[in-house]
Amino acid sequence: MDFPVGEKFKLNGLVNYQEGSIVSRTLIDKKTGTVTLFAFDRGQGLSEHTAPFDAMVIVLEGKAQITIEGKAHLLSGGEMIIMPANKPHAVRAEERFKMLLVMIRDKGPIHLKERDEISKCS
Repeated sequence: MDFPVGEKFKLNGLVNYQEGSIVSRTLIDKKTGTVTLFAFDRGQGLSEHTAPFDAMVIVLEGKAQITIEGKAHLLSGGEMIIMPANKPHAVRAEERFKMLLVMIRDKGPIHLKERDEISKCS
């Protein structure tokens, strides 16, 4: 499905949970990157793997454990994490959850210059 430019969509409604499964829907697929929406049933996950590009996970609802280089991070709705390129990572649903995965196909460094400014907002 193509999404008309300039129209709003409710992300949570674009993908539904399926018992015992992971459901995905690609929203954007370009040479420069992808945006994919996922719905994980409780206990489902993606085993440890690497990717050649940086990826940002935004948890929309529910709870997920994102493990990067052996360090586990528990994320809830509204939280995000960046998974660096070429670093082993895994995803596991602590409870049903939906996430938006943004992968940028550029091998340049991650710039977190504004990180201190972001921390001040929370």
